[in-house]
Amino acid sequence: MNKKVIIIEVQSELGAGTPGASFGIDALKIASIKKRSPFFTKHNKVVVLSDNTPMFKKSTSPTAKHIKKIVELQKRVQIAVAKIIREDAFPLVLAGDHSTSFGTIAGIKHVFPEKRLGVIWIDAHADLHTPYTTPSGNLHGMPLALALAIDNTECMENTPDPDVIHLWKQAKKIGTKDAKINYEDIVYISVRDFEKAEEYLMNTHNIKVFTTDDVRKKGALQVAAMTIEYLSKCDQIYVSFDVDSMDIFFAKGTGTAVIGGITPEEAKILNRELVTHAKTCCWEIAEINPMIDSENKTAEIAFDIIKEVTKKRESQ
Repeated sequence: MNKKVIIIEVQSELGAGTPGASFGIDALKIASIKKRSPFFTKHNKVVVLSDNTPMFKKSTSPTAKHIKKIVELQKRVQIAVAKIIREDAFPLVLAGDHSTSFGTIAGIKHVFPEKRLGVIWIDAHADLHTPYTTPSGNLHGMPLALALAIDNTECMENTPDPDVIHLWKQAKKIGTKDAKINYEDIVYISVRDFEKAEEYLMNTHNIKVFTTDDVRKKGALQVAAMTIEYLSKCDQIYVSFDVDSMDIFFAKGTGTAVIGGITPEEAKILNRELVTHAKTCCWEIAEINPMIDSENKTAEIAFDIIKEVTKKRESQ
């Protein structure tokens, strides 16, 4: 395994409802300086161009805010991830808002369209909304729906305008023209905040969920092992870590903080164990928002997790 880790920086902002996620990477760098760590000088990096200027004006697409610019960004993320994988390196993605995780998935599938991809989603939210079901219009709540190439019109609450429908269809085809993942190849860890439309999909398709209580009772090590076992039929695994999976007591610096999450230590163990598995081909962290944090605490916690993940990955 022992592949070179290359950092991808995506200062995405447009998919979130609370401004500030695009500063998450800068907050990590400040944490690195405070801890006198050479992390950001030690590793090669790729910076994906992120145009967040539409945040200065109201979106004209209330069911999929800023979707045109986000689709453009998804394509650039897909290209960056695919390039690093083709170089036989390991992409470690530092993202702003979580919407761009679909671009990461699309990048993996673009290189390996025939391989079955397992997705481990460590997050407070299910992120299964579509423009037809979203209560907010924020695309950071839709990346898994894009990866599944679904609309979920069975739970339709909105009537998207034709431009949104066109762009949504276009987005689904990024990387490969078909769905990137299957419902049975998703594992949620600590998901606890979702709407009826998402719950409908989770129940209908029996998506695997390890709750915070499961992590607490079984232990993070065992949950990591059980997750890998559950995805044993997959050829590859992608791990996506949203910092709001951690309890609001620890992670206040995130746009959609939720009570009842995992602890930083549990998050560290989970991510460390999952990233060291031979099938794991990419790891991503998202949704650090220092604008609503106190003394950059969430970024400091996240940076410790990133260092641990990178160290374990490189030591394999």
